Amino acid sequence: MAITIKEINELRKKTQAGLMDCKNALNEANGDMEAAMEILRKKGQLVAAKRSDREAAEGCVLAKVDGNYGAIIALKCETDFVAKNGDFVALATAIIDAIVANKCKTMEEVKALTINGENILDAITNRSGVTGEKMELDGFNYVEGEDIISYNHMNKNSLCTLVVLNKKGFEEAGKGVAMQVAAMSPIALNAESVPQNVKDEEMKNAIEKAKQNQIGKAVENALKKAGINPAHVDSEEHMESNQAKGWITAEDVAKAKEIKATVAAEAEANLKEPMIQNIANGMVNKFYKESCLLEQAYIDDSKISVAQYLKGVDKDLTVVDFKRFTLSAE
Repeated sequence: MAITIKEINELRKKTQAGLMDCKNALNEANGDMEAAMEILRKKGQLVAAKRSDREAAEGCVLAKVDGNYGAIIALKCETDFVAKNGDFVALATAIIDAIVANKCKTMEEVKALTINGENILDAITNRSGVTGEKMELDGFNYVEGEDIISYNHMNKNSLCTLVVLNKKGFEEAGKGVAMQVAAMSPIALNAESVPQNVKDEEMKNAIEKAKQNQIGKAVENALKKAGINPAHVDSEEHMESNQAKGWITAEDVAKAKEIKATVAAEAEANLKEPMIQNIANGMVNKFYKESCLLEQAYIDDSKISVAQYLKGVDKDLTVVDFKRFTLSAE
């Protein structure tokens, strides 16, 4: 039977598939609209299966707030071309709208939602069939609180943040902190909220670094005392090349190796644990100041912390939660 342009357009409107895909599906289904939609749906599943090993590194990240609930979602694809396509962004928008309307708290709840009478995962699979690219839902986060501010960095749909303030009426301050979260990528609200395993790992690394620094200083001082430039003997490769250049002699190399071995061993044996612990504590505190939102230097005034900035706006104002998601590798 002959397929009319009206039928093709009707199927295209329902599925967002290409004109030729719609025409071919209708021909295969002998004009049956429901059967043609099923053919296109299966095509989308086939595309998704074929491209399951591909990386979906592009996409659309959106944030939305409704009252005391806010969410971030990322709908990923393979190319920037598809990520900026109007229909793709419309799908991501429909997904975030459904999430906020239902105040989802888990990805399982998100995946169970329907948009326009269709399960979200099926809608994504069908869109994958239209574009020929792998697509996946990722990056779901939500917050709840007294006042929530969202920020879409440069409105490019690639980096979004949510910030929860403990009081209403401070949108400008909240927007500034939301931009701080985008720029500085904090890992926690404050030192107390850093996961214990992260604290333990940071302290372990700091202690080891403090020990190596103290040993290194002792070796460097011993080399200088012996009349040897530490930079000329800091590796086997440098010792060999600098000897070839005539900057050091074979005797210097032998002496340097002996000093490095004996002084390092002696320095390690005589390390003072309280001093090492104090140095390590300083390193970990620096980590907190760089990594915890309220302790970070405020981006618009590095002389004060984010916590101090907020107290300057209102003595009781603070951040109680935040979320951040980006498509960029960091």
